[in-house]
Amino acid sequence: MNQKKRVEREPAKPVTMGVIAEPSQMSNAHAKALAKAVSLHLEGKAKEALKELDNAVNNGADSPEVHSARGHLQYELELYEDAVQSYTRLLAHDSRHPNGNFNLAVCLEKLGRWEHAASQFEKALDADPQRLEAWLGLGICRLHSEKAEQALDAFERCLARDADHETARFGKAVALQYLWRFDEAAELYRSILEKNPGSEESLVNLITIGMARKDEKMIREYSERLLTIRPFSQAALEGLATCAFSSNDYEAAARCCAKLVEFTPNHFERWFNLGVAYQKLSRLDQAAQAYSEAVRVRPDAKQAFVNLGIVRQEIGDLKGAKEAYDRALQLAPDIPEILYNLGSVLEQQGQKEEAEKLYTRLLVKNSDWEDAWFRLGYLRLTRGDYHGGAEAFDACLRKKNNWPEALVNLGLSYWKIGDRDSARRSYEQALESNAESVDALRGLAALAIERNDFEQALDYQARLIDQGERSPELFYNTGLLLQKSGQVEDAIRLYKEALTERPNFAEALLNLGHALKSKGQQEEARTYWKQALDAKPELAQGYFEPVHN
Repeated sequence: MNQKKRVEREPAKPVTMGVIAEPSQMSNAHAKALAKAVSLHLEGKAKEALKELDNAVNNGADSPEVHSARGHLQYELELYEDAVQSYTRLLAHDSRHPNGNFNLAVCLEKLGRWEHAASQFEKALDADPQRLEAWLGLGICRLHSEKAEQALDAFERCLARDADHETARFGKAVALQYLWRFDEAAELYRSILEKNPGSEESLVNLITIGMARKDEKMIREYSERLLTIRPFSQAALEGLATCAFSSNDYEAAARCCAKLVEFTPNHFERWFNLGVAYQKLSRLDQAAQAYSEAVRVRPDAKQAFVNLGIVRQEIGDLKGAKEAYDRALQLAPDIPEILYNLGSVLEQQGQKEEAEKLYTRLLVKNSDWEDAWFRLGYLRLTRGDYHGGAEAFDACLRKKNNWPEALVNLGLSYWKIGDRDSARRSYEQALESNAESVDALRGLAALAIERNDFEQALDYQARLIDQGERSPELFYNTGLLLQKSGQVEDAIRLYKEALTERPNFAEALLNLGHALKSKGQQEEARTYWKQALDAKPELAQGYFEPVHN
């Protein structure tokens, strides 16, 4: 949030050339026209005076006096281009005219033609090196031409003649600021403020120096001072917004930025910053609106489209998020963040094939993006490409070792392709990374059951229960293992735990009946069998089986 450093001053007015020349230097008619123009001007009739001189020029008047007087009137009426022509014609008669070059320079300065104006000020100084206003004008022109060293020299020459000239002191401070000599510049601005506490330009530039230095205390001090002079100063509000962002005070940042966009509704950076503040505050609808305004102002701002996509995605506007990411991708086809975010939106929309293509495209040039490898592996796993899933999760883990979720999914991929040893190693590594990984414990328990290692399976199931897992499937499966290993009482307890979680769990009811029967509790067993059959009639075929697995 940088403020533009300027020397604000009214350029010196052209020196008046309202003296009537001797009759021998111009015709009587032209002398009379000049005299009449002077009289009209004295009466406050500048336009009529200029018209008199225009007529004289149209009738052949071509004297320095007429051109000088005409240029003065044109300047006064803010007809700067016309004044430039008049002073140019004056100098064609007399290139060393004592005021012609200076007056022409002042008009060119008004028109913002800095290089040409500087050249004319230099010619004026050739004629009179002591002319303070010419040095001042030259310094201002050099600043606008970004020639800070030359500007500094001009202002110092001016100050050598008048050490208290405020505009020259301010100009010198700006030149020092352009040269990154911040300490000297700040000292000058402060000295100006001592004599003129209402110098808004000095306060603005002190705020700018504070921003360049990232000096929050300095920014806040001068922003608050500026607000006491001008309550709605944009420079002060930007300064306070900068401080607010720096200190993570996003409420204050949002207030400042909201005021700023009221003043400048077509200012991209202010809308963008307002969006950031709202996003940090989780005021996502307002953030989306601010980013929408930002991209309205600057339709090629890819980061604004990315941020707009993010907040729309977070509020569930997947269609809007996709539109924003698509636009960002048009502006920057290979930005990995855009590809990844768009891929995640497509996943949420159920367009998994398109999402997989985007992740693959991202990884061609960004093979270190572990999150993209994870998403790619997940999509491959869900569509049954277990070899591809294993490849993706393996690549993911080469970038981010010991990622428990990736290890679990890698283990599942290996299990599905029949590589149980690799699956077990992956689950065990996941458990080393996160001792409470439920998925890793489940996977290891299932593998133990497959190899009939019931004792090991029970150990994993017990750890799950100890960690607070209370799914009916967990209690049921543990009960089955206990029943198979002859621990019937414990099996009965676990079946009942499963039924507490899910009262109509038919398989648990059925096998609880078998366990009770083995303990001689026939009547109670029949009660549970009846409930099992009511819940799931097709279990009747397993009625005579000892344990239903």
